Amino acid sequence: MSKLILTNEVSGLGSAGDVVDVKNGYARNYLIPQGFAVAWSRGGEKQVEQIRAARTARALATLEEAQALKSKLESAKVKLSVKVGRDGRLFGSVKTDHIATAVAAAGLGDIDKRKIEIVSPIKFTGDHEATVRLRDELVATITLQVVAAK
Repeated sequence: MSKLILTNEVSGLGSAGDVVDVKNGYARNYLIPQGFAVAWSRGGEKQVEQIRAARTARALATLEEAQALKSKLESAKVKLSVKVGRDGRLFGSVKTDHIATAVAAAGLGDIDKRKIEIVSPIKFTGDHEATVRLRDELVATITLQVVAAK
């Protein structure tokens, strides 16, 4: 088991600044190369505090603001224009940065692309859903309308 300090939120594992124990292969092959974590050390406590301070600064200021943003996101459909081939099949798939850009273009606010989770890959036109973790305890569901670009 390896002891790591998370530098980004990892779904199912923890938030930035958390100290976690994971299997060596998971740490060596995924978390550290992707930049999601760094190895824990005695001097790491200062780093943990800096990461937590940065996380709180990036987090939405109050719970009321987060709830207002959640209601805005859940009430609107976000339209996403993408290049498609035959039968409405996309060239590639919709990524989290595409969703974040579409939400901002719709005037619903700026969302960090790292907070967006896509349950299954979006490879066809139509209606799809994605979730956004606004705060640790608050998750919003976005309805995406994927359409062919003209």
